[in-house]
Amino acid sequence: MRQTYLILARIIAVLVVIQAMTMVFAVAGFFTWIDDGGSADSSTLKEGSFPSFTGDVGFMVHGISGGMIIPLAALLLLIFSFFAKVPRGVLLGVVVVVSTAVQYFAGFMAHDLPAIGLVHGLNAFVLFGAAIAAAQAAKNAGVAQAAPAPTA
Repeated sequence: MRQTYLILARIIAVLVVIQAMTMVFAVAGFFTWIDDGGSADSSTLKEGSFPSFTGDVGFMVHGISGGMIIPLAALLLLIFSFFAKVPRGVLLGVVVVVSTAVQYFAGFMAHDLPAIGLVHGLNAFVLFGAAIAAAQAAKNAGVAQAAPAPTA
């Protein structure tokens, strides 16, 4: 159970990094497309009519990962935290789930309130840090259990 908790925590941390990478890839590609003569307005950005450019897959990866994969992994981490016997494991699992929920809702709300994008960006660091802390706690719990008992 602890190994599964550790792996899930590491997966979440890696997925947060992938989120940042794919978003920058998509935005950079989009602006390069504009610099190369592409033109964008609200009709350009509607479902089904999005332009094709280098990096456009980044928007899709960001959406699928942030909208489905990370929330599922966070929920699984919390479930496993009850059985993994990791010190502060449940607390860290709750922090991961709550920060994932904040990411999810801030990401969607930023479409209507762009300033919420600041929360979305900052909270990504919270989520990453919580996932790393959870992984480290699981790793340290395994080391503590594997250590031989001191002799008198």
